[in-house]
Amino acid sequence: MMTLLVAMAAQAGENLQPEILEGLMAGLAAGDRDSLAALYHRTRAAVYGLALSYLKNGHDAQDVTQDTFVRVWEKAPQYQAKGKPLSWILTIAKNLSLMKLREKGKTQDLEPQEWESLAIDSPAVTWEDRQLLLAALKQLSAQEEQIVILHAVTGMRHREIASLLDLPLPTVLSKYHRALKKLNASLKGDEDR
Repeated sequence: MMTLLVAMAAQAGENLQPEILEGLMAGLAAGDRDSLAALYHRTRAAVYGLALSYLKNGHDAQDVTQDTFVRVWEKAPQYQAKGKPLSWILTIAKNLSLMKLREKGKTQDLEPQEWESLAIDSPAVTWEDRQLLLAALKQLSAQEEQIVILHAVTGMRHREIASLLDLPLPTVLSKYHRALKKLNASLKGDEDR
């Protein structure tokens, strides 16, 4: 299970380097559709993961992901380079997710295949790891799950997650560490069986 989280974070780190994303944002502002395609390829998992963590519905998360990139395309000329393009994109995704929640007025549980769609295709990540992660995630509160997924999928730092979720940094750190303890306890419980 921890292998899956580590592998997801490693892939996120490779795809989400701020200097590369800044260049793509400059291309978008200039109207370059190839830059949009490259940005989408690099950040779609992070956007989808965030939307899914709010909406708990794969179809709605896909809709918000698409809407996010439409909005990014439209608003790219307004983006001010500050070295945090992913935060800007995820803020758009967060706002669209919250709007979708207000529209629906409810959430529902994630289907296992929706969580699996967040997992990367890596020989190091086995089917058993994914199943173990799904079972372990059920032990977490919704906010703990959101923080762990944001950290693992997007590679965001805790300070960035705190800003995105409008939570104090100590709260994010405490929930993250509590979630890791729960995940470890779940893993050890499975090993004892």
